[in-house]
Amino acid sequence: MTDIAHSITAPTFLTQGELAELLQLPARTLEDWRLSPGGPPFVKLGRHVRYDLDEVLAWVREHRHG
Repeated sequence: MTDIAHSITAPTFLTQGELAELLQLPARTLEDWRLSPGGPPFVKLGRHVRYDLDEVLAWVREHRHG
């Protein structure tokens, strides 16, 4: 491997269930958010939905009140 490949940090992707547990929300809430604009960013890999942890944490910070 090259030095560049060693310096790249792979993103951490979470499943819907893992993110629901982390955010202490029902998984159904994440499903609803995917169908409406404004929810946390996600990617579809084939039929699988995944959430990039860094992007979700940034989304949470943007939606903080107070």
